[in-house]
Amino acid sequence: YGSAALMVAPWLGRGVSLAQDAVAKSASELIAGKDPRLVVLKPFPAVLETPRSLLAEHGQTPLSELFVRNNQQPEGTETMQPVPLAGWKVELAGLVSKPQSFDAKILTELPSTSVEMVLQCSGNGRSLYNAGAQTKGTQWGHGGMGCVAFEGVPLAKLLEHLQLDGDRAARCGTAQGKDEALAGTEDFEHSLPVDEALSRSLLALKINGQDLPAIHGGPVRLVTPGVYGTMHIKWLSQLSFVADESRNEHHARRYRMPRSRIRPGTDFVANLENSRFNWRMNTKSVVLQPEPGAELKAGPVTISGVAFNDGAAPIDLVLVSTDQGQSWHKAQLEKAAGRYAWYPWSIKTDLPRGRHVIWARAVDALGRSQPSNGSVRWNPSGYEWNGVESIDVTVS
Repeated sequence: YGSAALMVAPWLGRGVSLAQDAVAKSASELIAGKDPRLVVLKPFPAVLETPRSLLAEHGQTPLSELFVRNNQQPEGTETMQPVPLAGWKVELAGLVSKPQSFDAKILTELPSTSVEMVLQCSGNGRSLYNAGAQTKGTQWGHGGMGCVAFEGVPLAKLLEHLQLDGDRAARCGTAQGKDEALAGTEDFEHSLPVDEALSRSLLALKINGQDLPAIHGGPVRLVTPGVYGTMHIKWLSQLSFVADESRNEHHARRYRMPRSRIRPGTDFVANLENSRFNWRMNTKSVVLQPEPGAELKAGPVTISGVAFNDGAAPIDLVLVSTDQGQSWHKAQLEKAAGRYAWYPWSIKTDLPRGRHVIWARAVDALGRSQPSNGSVRWNPSGYEWNGVESIDVTVS
């Protein structure tokens, strides 16, 4: 679409033919308004990765360059144009005093807040687990992330405005979007811890100062700073306050991390008891320049990147090694735009001729860092990679 209105009816009956027609198209051809330099990992539902070179250019990631990861994709959302807010219904249900639906237009009349934050797919870096054993799913590099500013109404303020009181038995808020399940799957939903949702979740209407684009979940997306992207429910249509986590396949079996370490290559069938859902982001540092495989000239070299975590504590330092961990040097760390945003960092060093491996590791104020061997967190789905960053370069 791209016209002044969007009807719900055209979202129904999504066919396989559209996915087939999308094969071999560039990012900008698949999604109007996206930069053609984004890497198309999957045409439908759209999965686009941002090259490191683009991430290195901006502190705040431009929307045209922001990655895309959709499990389900409603018809008409292949665009960066916004979705009209008027007439969009959101249902609040479950263990609340007055279950009801409201027109999302009322959100524009309530006090809003803005938060700059890292948006990161929980599978970002998945391909790096393959050094231990092959993982399943889209083989992301590091481009399933960006730093953006969401603006919207705090969930707690909305409930206060609607005079909704929650039952003490409500431990979770289970959120759904107005999309449609693919053949052979369940409709996408996730459960959020209700205490954390009430403390910082937003019903986001804007991103980087613009109305939320259709491809990024507009007009309303449930956003919780500091957690993995799968939990930021797009095209929000329902939030149910319930006693227990959802048993939906996407929440209870797919987006899970084993509670105990497993050997790489081991079969693992996740459930609510033996695993946890993807939630708080791990402490992480990524080198953005130089790029892996770069050919550099001998002499002074600037190594730069970004570091971030779940926002529970500031990033204290980033350490860089050019001799595979025999010695570490402190990088210059810039101030983040907010507790949930990323911290740019850089360091200048001299590299002699030859092949070099550059390592980078972030450490936060709670002492949380990155394991030297990222495969200690190996899981079949390749979630939550945060091993020490390692890239090869050649100097001549």
